[in-house]
Amino acid sequence: MRQAFRAGAALVAVALLAAGCAKPSSSSNGTGAGAPAKFTGCMVTDTGGINDKSFNQSSWAGMQAAAATNPNITVKYLPSTSTADYAKNISTFEAQKCGVIVTVGFAMGPATQSAALADPSQKFAIVDCSYASFCLSTSAHPKIAHNITQLVYNTVQDAFLGGYLAAGMTKTGKVATFGGMKFGTVTIYEDGFWDGVQYYNKQHHTHVQVLGWSYPSQNGTFAGSFTNVSAGQTITNTFITHGADIIFPVAGLVGLGSAKAVQTANAAGKHVGMFWVDTDGCVSAATYCPYFVTSVEKGLTISVKTAVLNAAKGHIGGSYVGTLANGGAVLGPFHDWASKVPSSLQAELKTLEQQIISGKIVPATKSPV
Repeated sequence: MRQAFRAGAALVAVALLAAGCAKPSSSSNGTGAGAPAKFTGCMVTDTGGINDKSFNQSSWAGMQAAAATNPNITVKYLPSTSTADYAKNISTFEAQKCGVIVTVGFAMGPATQSAALADPSQKFAIVDCSYASFCLSTSAHPKIAHNITQLVYNTVQDAFLGGYLAAGMTKTGKVATFGGMKFGTVTIYEDGFWDGVQYYNKQHHTHVQVLGWSYPSQNGTFAGSFTNVSAGQTITNTFITHGADIIFPVAGLVGLGSAKAVQTANAAGKHVGMFWVDTDGCVSAATYCPYFVTSVEKGLTISVKTAVLNAAKGHIGGSYVGTLANGGAVLGPFHDWASKVPSSLQAELKTLEQQIISGKIVPATKSPV
């Protein structure tokens, strides 16, 4: 029986409105005695935009889901076209007296923290940010604001399952992963993927290689962007040339370039598959669904929905950690590949999932959660 691995530090999207924001109610309070108070949830996107098929799109889906659940909640968003927009957009929403301001992505950590410290009465939530570990230099703000709910995801868990699956599906004995940029929220996926392949090798006495990332050295291939689709296509073509037949881009929109490369390779007679990241690719990038074996997901929509509903009830602060156990870090459906993934391999994955949930297996990562 395998002993636990080294412990690590502890795009589901829906079709969205392509333009405009939901208009909040003109009244911030109930209109009659005993009427429920109106509550506005406001979201500041990162630079990827509201239709990024990843964080912003899925987070906005969570905002909309909160409004659908509670009719007294209205939601709206402001797009950030550059990092200079972060503080400006947050300030705009503060002036509009938003009930909660949700900021998307760890890059907004400093701007969110500054605003929260300046106005302790304003409620905030931030996606993919832990102030205790990777989101903000404590030298910049030694004090951590208590009016921010931090939404983080232990994606080494589902990425481990993804690596195991990739090792079980490869016909060439080579799989590959690459990142958008070298951030902890990216490399935690790559660590889990790498570790899952190693565990498969140990269990099945195989020698599947991982191209693009090395857990021991913490070095690998990066696109230098989360939006450069051409870079994703070039990197993936290189991996395919070197024999990889399962590709896992951890790079947001850059992954669309990977999908295009896989599509082209298969049209030329190759048999290459890939994984999508963060959300269910067959929903957020449906054109390429036939090439997605699975998606290694974060429960972005459910975590944002929960944060907004809780804020409307007056609850804010602390951390939400998405895991296999609570559905905040999951291996997505196989969709078109359901009949291609052997039933025995699917059964192994279910067993591994329970072993990770129980703590019997602790996937290795050097990236903080």
